[in-house]
Amino acid sequence: MLKSQQTLHKQRQTQFTAQRTSGSRPAFHGRAPVPVKQSIPQRTVDARQQRRTMEVAAQAAPQAAPSSNGSKHVGVSQIGLVGLAVMGQNLALNVADKGFSISVYNRSHDKTEAAVKRAQKEGLGSKLTGYEDVKDFVASLQKPRRVIILVKAGAPVDQTIEQLSKYMEPGDIIIDGGNEWYENTERRKAEVGKKGLLYMGMGVSGGEEGARRGPSMMPGGSPEAYTHIRDIVEKVAAQVDDGPCVMYIGEGGAGNYVKMVHNGIEYGDMQLISEAYDILRTLGGLTNDELAAVFADWNKGELASFLVEISAIILAKKDDQGAGFLVDKIVDQTGSKGTGKWTVQQAADLGVAAPTITASLDGRYMSAAKPERVAASKVYEGLGLHAPSAMPGVTKAQLVADVRAALYASKICSYAQGLNIIKAKSEEQKWGINLGGLARIWKGGCIIRAVFLDEIAKAYARNPALSNLLVDPEFAKKVAERDAAWRRVVGMAVAQGVPTPGFSASLSYFDTYRRERLPANLVQAQRDFFGSHTYQRTDKEGWFHTVWDESFGSADSITTSSYIA
Repeated sequence: MLKSQQTLHKQRQTQFTAQRTSGSRPAFHGRAPVPVKQSIPQRTVDARQQRRTMEVAAQAAPQAAPSSNGSKHVGVSQIGLVGLAVMGQNLALNVADKGFSISVYNRSHDKTEAAVKRAQKEGLGSKLTGYEDVKDFVASLQKPRRVIILVKAGAPVDQTIEQLSKYMEPGDIIIDGGNEWYENTERRKAEVGKKGLLYMGMGVSGGEEGARRGPSMMPGGSPEAYTHIRDIVEKVAAQVDDGPCVMYIGEGGAGNYVKMVHNGIEYGDMQLISEAYDILRTLGGLTNDELAAVFADWNKGELASFLVEISAIILAKKDDQGAGFLVDKIVDQTGSKGTGKWTVQQAADLGVAAPTITASLDGRYMSAAKPERVAASKVYEGLGLHAPSAMPGVTKAQLVADVRAALYASKICSYAQGLNIIKAKSEEQKWGINLGGLARIWKGGCIIRAVFLDEIAKAYARNPALSNLLVDPEFAKKVAERDAAWRRVVGMAVAQGVPTPGFSASLSYFDTYRRERLPANLVQAQRDFFGSHTYQRTDKEGWFHTVWDESFGSADSITTSSYIA
């Protein structure tokens, strides 16, 4: 083994380069191959020739000065990324595509190799370098070192941080780009802060395609750290008519929190779209071709959005493994990864009503109970309650128009709920989140991107202190115009036995919100009856308790008017 080979073997670094030679395979720095006593294929000869070429280059390269972390600080790349699954690989390529040099690392080295090969295939190899060793990966970064981690939430994030922090120095920056619980982000920020490291939690939305071409990015945490990544993320993010789809969200776990609620809104959006599809198919009798055409048409107007657009594509897709349409062969069970549940839990903790988002989560849970649903359908078929079917005499055009109106009005309610969760949490944590700004950065790149969001941004520009989208003058007008159609759709679905938890919850939310007086007075009286929880009066100030009926043992344990339930 040559001296240079020994050095490379000791470093255990797999450093791929973008420099290609005609007909050559990717050159690399890594472990020396184990010699074999057999005839050598031409491709092995080629690979050895490439290694010799790289060894000469390595010998000629200037030696870097040691850094305080014990490794030789090369400082080649502007940013690093750990975690090369689908999102990580695509985001890394996006960074490289925007002209930034990036080092990448993954615990299982095969994914690093795959990312490097893909970068070379896409002509980005000169900007993306892969490493097999964490120490060398960290050393390859310019100071202050900036590392994005995209690994599974929870313990894997802590393990990755522990690995990185061994070699990082005060002032270096770690950015968690995964779907993480916001309190974990705040804990980690405090922990690495003891070592002088800066920490951010950055929501990234857009799926595989968004990560590669331009996602919506929601960075929160250290404001100082953001100044060091701003130039990069503003170019990497999706670009819309009024700028990049990224902004600093706020301190602590604000970035992860906003991404979590974004996903909750996404749950609501998907549920509402699926209900629109079900009503048109089941009650209207529309074929898949007709449904695809309807969704494609909707995507040209006020409902234009990524989710409506892909729904049209999905509905038109033929099954390449058999006759008919693929969507009809997919089992009606929906998975979830936790962000929807977190959103609903946070709504409850904050005392913010979010029935549309909650209904969407329940819808997924109900879908998962497939065997029970099948058994229940048979029980009730035997009792004369048949599955819903197409209604005779339904005018398809009118039904399509009504469902379109109902979908739009329901979406307003879903977004209103999500934004109010964020507003309440921002006030609690003093994050100062700009709700109109969120609507703006969600206009491109992310899963909930929609024309609709431009109107939301304008609503908050008109009134930054807006209490609810439903009372914005423009949105109030739009809902009022769609009120009758909305009720026709929900009423028809209920009458025919088609479940519409999202539409129904949204309509109930709207009706409750606009009602001056609710029957909550009776509920509070009941609470006072059995638990002395007291109540307020409409005609007097203060809190009151009544012994409602001595024969029932109505509680009288609270006698002070200052007790608040």
